[in-house]
Amino acid sequence: MNNSNEQYIRMTTAPIGKLLLSLSIPTIITMMVTNIYNIVDTAFIGTLGTSQSGAVGVVFSFMCILQAVAFMCGQGAGSLMSRKLGAKNKKEATMYTSTGFFLSFFMGLAIAILSFIFMEPLLDILGSTKTIAPYARSYIIYILIAAPFNTASLTMNNLLRYEGKAKLGTVGLMVGAVLNISGDAFCIFELNMGIAGAGLSTAVSQIISFCILLYMFLKGKTETQISIKEVVLSSFVLKEIMGTGFPSLLRQGLNSIATMLLNNQAKVYGDAAVSAMSIATRISFIAVAVALGIGQGFQPISSFNYGAKKYDRVKEAFKKTLISSEVVITITLIPIFIYAPTLVRMMRDDADVIVIAVRALRLMCIGLVVTPFTMVVEMGFQSTGAKLYATMASSLRSGFILIPVLLILSKTRGLKGIQEAQPLAFVITAIICLFFSRVFINRLNNKMAT
Repeated sequence: MNNSNEQYIRMTTAPIGKLLLSLSIPTIITMMVTNIYNIVDTAFIGTLGTSQSGAVGVVFSFMCILQAVAFMCGQGAGSLMSRKLGAKNKKEATMYTSTGFFLSFFMGLAIAILSFIFMEPLLDILGSTKTIAPYARSYIIYILIAAPFNTASLTMNNLLRYEGKAKLGTVGLMVGAVLNISGDAFCIFELNMGIAGAGLSTAVSQIISFCILLYMFLKGKTETQISIKEVVLSSFVLKEIMGTGFPSLLRQGLNSIATMLLNNQAKVYGDAAVSAMSIATRISFIAVAVALGIGQGFQPISSFNYGAKKYDRVKEAFKKTLISSEVVITITLIPIFIYAPTLVRMMRDDADVIVIAVRALRLMCIGLVVTPFTMVVEMGFQSTGAKLYATMASSLRSGFILIPVLLILSKTRGLKGIQEAQPLAFVITAIICLFFSRVFINRLNNKMAT
């Protein structure tokens, strides 16, 4: 029995709980290591000053744009590829893998070139103050140099997940994250490069991750391969990839816009407010990363079995993912809520930053309890090709709900409103997604009945 048949049998017959666990654990580990890096990076930079710490938050919203492009290509091509593997059409699956990879690389390159040309207005739009801008510029230069490698790496990681081989993606991204942590300390303190050292370390680690992940595809360790010969640039193929991945682009893009807006609203209250909101967001993502990892383990199960017409397994996976991610995020959020002051102080020991960040973080913990429901519903639609519903669901939490809520509360409640906007948006979105969950389940029931 060849590897392709073994993988097909595993994805379509293995017990859902066991399969979900095996696909989720590598993704959770990857996201946790990456998140630990982000926290360590923030802590290192926090020792340099409040303005430097704020610069990381400013550039983070730009990095969300790169992630948006990468996830669009990776999840768009990945969902299509996985469904083709489920239907035992390996040739077309490889075509989607190769096209998605090269599309991601060259889109990352285009963004980097445009960003270098329009650097000054970009930093202003991202929410830099006059004191933060010089540090943000020093940091973002290296992020731009590595941009095409970063987008392609994230795309390859998504493609590996959709093949059901998340462990391979974990290796590449974890090596990069570990190198980044050690590189940060060396470049910032030993080479005395300051915040530029953090940027250089990030760029080098992203390029190394790119090389490791590309090796997986080139050496036949995957079901599909990356080859320029397999790329198809027809309008149909590009429309399929970008259309299927559009919910990811919209979600991450709106998240970036919301973060820019948050930075711009917070900078009215000084560098401490910008730094505090950035720190609160990064710490809260510890819990989100775990729940998101479980959800990402669900995606290949959903798309593969949907392609194999095993709709009952998709339905079972949806329910088990929702329950497990809800339990895990609740357990993770409790200690974050309790020890919020200690966690914030580790990032930046500044009295003004601590006061603002602790309140924001604790409110986020309350709101984040309901976010797994929103994420799993959105992932279910995207992995099964329901583009319209996936787009609608993805546009709510970080965009069409958060942005107006942030604008209203920042005007009516000032800094307190800025702290309250994200948690309130999470709750409102979850209520709306109650309706979407019924649509998803009914859609599967109809498939099972035909």
